[in-house]
Amino acid sequence: MDKKRKRLIIRTIVLLVLVSAVIYSIASKEKVEVLAIGDKAPDFELVDLDGNKHRLSDYKGQGVFLNFWGTWCPPCKEEMPHMEKQYQDFKDKGVQILAVDIAEPVLKVESFRDQYGLTFPIAIDKNKSVMEVYNIGPLPTTVLIDKDGKIVHIEKRGMSEEVIRSFMERIQPK
Repeated sequence: MDKKRKRLIIRTIVLLVLVSAVIYSIASKEKVEVLAIGDKAPDFELVDLDGNKHRLSDYKGQGVFLNFWGTWCPPCKEEMPHMEKQYQDFKDKGVQILAVDIAEPVLKVESFRDQYGLTFPIAIDKNKSVMEVYNIGPLPTTVLIDKDGKIVHIEKRGMSEEVIRSFMERIQPK
């Protein structure tokens, strides 16, 4: 009887710990609001590789091509040269690119930038806070933001140069 009682007590304690852990994880999770087309893009501030601060709200009046990516991501590697070419074509037409790397070391991101000859601003979301606010899942993900700060499209895959060009035309201020 002693062994059975001891086992019952241990099992009860283990079960209580597991139930407590499940309840805690459910209760402590913050609800992440999923952004949709037409929503105002949440403001944020990140520092780029050159030490310049970028706040989304500073781009009001311009279209913003907000690209979330990683150096390890094959579609990201493919689209970066196309983004650079279109950046050169559109930067003086009121369309800006802000590339947000997700929590990689600075040296790795700088090496990637240099290898691909990228000149648009690249910031690192070190603690993934912007990624969480924008509810970013797969990489690459690009959020198109119009001159009024509204989300006009969310693309969750790699893009060809033609697609990038059409997206930049779409957010170019008229």
